[in-house]
Amino acid sequence: MLKGKVALVTGGSRGIGAAIARQLASMGANVAVIYAGNQQAAEEVCSQCREFGVESRAYRCNVADFGETKDTVAAVKADFGTVHILVNNAGITRDGLIPMMKEDAFDAVLDTNLKGAFNMIRHCAGLFLRNREGCIINISSVSGLMGNAGQCNYAASKAGLIGLTKSVAKELAPKGIRCNAIAPGFIRTDMTGTQEKNPLLAMIPLGTMGEAEDVAQAAAYLATAKYVTGEVLRVDGGIAM
Repeated sequence: MLKGKVALVTGGSRGIGAAIARQLASMGANVAVIYAGNQQAAEEVCSQCREFGVESRAYRCNVADFGETKDTVAAVKADFGTVHILVNNAGITRDGLIPMMKEDAFDAVLDTNLKGAFNMIRHCAGLFLRNREGCIINISSVSGLMGNAGQCNYAASKAGLIGLTKSVAKELAPKGIRCNAIAPGFIRTDMTGTQEKNPLLAMIPLGTMGEAEDVAQAAAYLATAKYVTGEVLRVDGGIAM
């Protein structure tokens, strides 16, 4: 379904990003796995992707750095020829109540989660324009739709991603480039842990945490949905209904 396509996945060494990388590889896409620090984990994801008979390589990059993202996209282009699918999944949290939140905690989350997505879109846009096609998938959060106490920085970054998604979708649609977002809810990852006794579970109509693979399935849909752009697809068990 994606045979011959090249996908670039940020935050691809674990959790949701790793699941998306494997999912796209299973559909025939070659995958560039972007990671921040854990090379061993990133290489393991690449190895899992190669089991589907595709090419996969890992690249270390701080997505918050404009220059690093430019160089990384250039390296991916040199190795794979181009990029067709960009998944902006890299994200961090620095939780805290706003009266006590430090400025650097706010800045770090916005720089990685929101500016990082801008950086990658900015540097991949030229490739998409030359190809006359492209698919951008931004991983937002239901926190960006609902807000969440103790996460004003994270919620602001994820809400900003939704605005970025819709603006990019409108701007690039005439060139055949689509941009959508996924808003996961309470997903079982290294970042959230299992948290089976978390009171948030009582707020989820489906009554359980989601899995990274649930988000990966949504990404697979958006990667192939030729007539969908500017959409925010919730994968949240109904918590943001």
